Amino acid sequence: MWWCLPVIVGFLFVALPYFVCFVAQWLHGWPDKPGYKKYMEALNPRRIYRLTFAMVDLLKYLQYWRLYYQIKSWYRNEENSKLYKKGIVYGRHGNKLDLYYPPKMNKCKDRLPPLVVFVYGGAWSTGHRSIYCLLATQMAEELNAAVICPDYSTFSKGNVLMMVQDVADSLIWAQENGPKFRFDKDNIVLVGHSAGAHLAAMTTLFLLDTREELLIESKKQQEIIRSLKGVIGMSGVYSIMDHHEHEKTRGIEYISCMSRAMNGKENFRHYSPVHIVKNLSSDKLSRAPRFVLLHGNCDIVVPVESSIKFYKLLSSLSVKVSLHLLPTISHNEMVIDLMLSSRRFYYPIFTCVEHEFRKLLGLCYWPISWQHLLYCQKLK
Repeated sequence: MWWCLPVIVGFLFVALPYFVCFVAQWLHGWPDKPGYKKYMEALNPRRIYRLTFAMVDLLKYLQYWRLYYQIKSWYRNEENSKLYKKGIVYGRHGNKLDLYYPPKMNKCKDRLPPLVVFVYGGAWSTGHRSIYCLLATQMAEELNAAVICPDYSTFSKGNVLMMVQDVADSLIWAQENGPKFRFDKDNIVLVGHSAGAHLAAMTTLFLLDTREELLIESKKQQEIIRSLKGVIGMSGVYSIMDHHEHEKTRGIEYISCMSRAMNGKENFRHYSPVHIVKNLSSDKLSRAPRFVLLHGNCDIVVPVESSIKFYKLLSSLSVKVSLHLLPTISHNEMVIDLMLSSRRFYYPIFTCVEHEFRKLLGLCYWPISWQHLLYCQKLK
C-alpha cells in the first residue's frame, strides 16, 4: 500500500491544520474582509501555517494538568478557609474577590500587613480568581502581605474600560475595608501578569490623570494614587498597537479578543500605556508610583521588547522604573512557577518580586536565601 504514507502525511500536515484552523476562526472570528474574501484570507496557507504553530503552542498547557488538579482541590478544601476569605462582592459590576492573609499575621497584631492586589491575565477574555489561589498564598507568605485577587469583567461580559473600572473599584474596596479586614489600606502594591499587567498600568495612569471615564470623583482617585506604592508588571502588554502587529506574525489577530475588547483598532492608542504616559504633564508624572517590569527572554506570547520599550519611555520621562529581564523564562512560567516552591523558576522570580516589593514599601531587605542564590546561578 505505497499510497498510505503520502495520504497520512497529507492529512497530518495539510488537511488537519486547515480543518482545525477553519473551526477556530469559525468559532472566534473571521478576517474582516468583505464577502468571500474573508474565507480566502482565513485559508491563506501562510495564515494556516502561523496559526497552526500558535495552536500547537497551546498544547503546552497539558503539562499543567496535575497542577490544575492541585489548584482545584486546594480551593475547594474547607480546611484552607482559615487562610483566606472567598467570594467577597465588590465594585459597581458585581464581581467578586478573594482575600488571603500572611501566615505570620497573628504574630504581629500591632502592625497591619501591606496589601498586594494581583490582577491575572488571560488575553482580556478568560481567567478566574480561583486559579490563582496557590500563587496568592505563596505571595502572602513570601511578602508577608495580605493579597486580594479580584475577578473583572472579561470580554465579552465587558470591554477594557469596564475592566479598568473593576481594577479601580478593587482599590476603592481596599481603601474602604482595610481596617475591617485587617490590612494596611495606605500601603498597596498593584501586581499584574500579561493582560493583567496592562490593566494594572492602565488603571494607575487613568487614576493619575483623574479620568472622568472611571466615574470616580477626582478626590477619591487622588487618595488611591497616594496609597499605591508601586506597580509590578510581569510579561505585560504596554502598546496595543505593537501587540496587534505581533498577533499578525502569529496569525491570531482575528481570533484574538484583544481588538474587540478595545472596541476596535481606533481605540488602540487610547488604551495603550505607552501613549497615555506621553500625554501626562510633568506634574502628574512626578506623582506616579514606581513601576517594576519583569519579563522572560523566552516569551513568544508577549515579546520582551514590550517591557523594554515601556522601560525606556518611562526612564526618558524621569518616572521611577526598574526592569528585570529573566533568562530562559517563558510567558506562562512567569506566573505558573510562582504557584509552588518546587517549580523550576519559583526562586528566581520571587527574588526579583520580593526585592522590589520591599523597596517599594521602604522596608529593610531580607537576606537572600541559599536557595535563591542557587537557582540564580543555574540561570546564568
